[in-house]
Amino acid sequence: MAVTARAGTHYQQQLTADPEQIGRTRRIVAAILRYWGWDQVIDPALLCLTELLTNVGTHTCSRECDLRLESSPLSVRIVVSDDCKSMPVVRGQDPLAENGRGMLMIAATADGWGAVPTATGKSVWAELRLGTSREETAT
Repeated sequence: MAVTARAGTHYQQQLTADPEQIGRTRRIVAAILRYWGWDQVIDPALLCLTELLTNVGTHTCSRECDLRLESSPLSVRIVVSDDCKSMPVVRGQDPLAENGRGMLMIAATADGWGAVPTATGKSVWAELRLGTSREETAT
């Protein structure tokens, strides 16, 4: 795991999406969000982060990826980039399925999400905003 940038509203690191690294990365991201004053979105952000990284470990040929956090005055965005060109899909709920709910959980948790192709694969992002109806109904 190599930290490549850490400035006031951006954070970036390269990592291997394996269970040990995911746990460590969750702790780092929680600390950064707390430092940035985003305490109220830590839990949903960590759920989205975990699902994004788990998808890298499950659905790509390499577990190597880049994580980027971007903070603006009204939102924080989590971006995970990998070397696989296939785009994520939100699958229908199958109550008997043992997997396949990751993007569905991100879609239900984040205020927005998306995926964009890159020269070497894709970037998948989830965004959480301050003062959204989702937060207001949860409190």
